[in-house]
Amino acid sequence: MELRSVEELMDLLSACRGARAAPGLGDGRVDPQQHALRTAALLRRGRPADKELQVAGLVHAIGPLLRPGDGFAQADCAADAVRALLGERVYRLVRGRAPGAGLADDDLLRLRQAGEEARTAGFDAGVLEDWRTVLELVAARNSRLGAVD
Repeated sequence: MELRSVEELMDLLSACRGARAAPGLGDGRVDPQQHALRTAALLRRGRPADKELQVAGLVHAIGPLLRPGDGFAQADCAADAVRALLGERVYRLVRGRAPGAGLADDDLLRLRQAGEEARTAGFDAGVLEDWRTVLELVAARNSRLGAVD
């Protein structure tokens, strides 16, 4: 599946709410949408100017919806789905986020750490709609870059 618009991506991210929850640390399970929102929010706190990194933290949540089962396949599916819309860097970050994947650079490490922290973080990360403008910005930037090639 290839997402062609921010609207399609927002719909898919909305569907993550209440989906089969990911295992959390301790007793609880983590709602995939809340986990994605917290991951993105943590990345925004640490790297406020890096919109692509923040978006990668947000969109990794679509993997289990696209391909239930193996975590590596989920990361690949999520990365493939957003590649055309959000660009090569987001694709690489989402794909490299799979559990056990080699961490090639600081951005992948930050993404993984934020994802782990988000499993137990108890703060209010806002709502999905708060991210629409950031998604549109990254998609527009990617579209302009693609037009130059």
